[in-house]
Amino acid sequence: MSQGRLRADFSVTLSIHNTSETKPLVLKRIAYFDTEGKLVESHLKAPIALKPFATIEVFIPTSDVRGGTGANFVVDWAATDEIAEPAVEALMVGSVGPGHYAFISQGRPIRSVGKN
Repeated sequence: MSQGRLRADFSVTLSIHNTSETKPLVLKRIAYFDTEGKLVESHLKAPIALKPFATIEVFIPTSDVRGGTGANFVVDWAATDEIAEPAVEALMVGSVGPGHYAFISQGRPIRSVGKN
């Protein structure tokens, strides 16, 4: 039996929820990056407006291993008026041997930090 590392590949469903009840959310970019930080795929051809309380999803199947084990998404958004931050989360589902696993990773804002 091999003593090597076991790689677990997961399917991913990225969900972006407009949390506003009254205002549209403009999605400017949904970018998928691999483990080395290289752009794998851009999931929007042009900005789209997401209606109040609407959700958009991006699905990456288990068989798509282009992102590697450290893949990530960047979501750029805007609004025409003050709006609640969208809820961004990724559901990962997969199996290793006889076990099946699922977990959720919540998106976080990317904020620049520097010297004052």
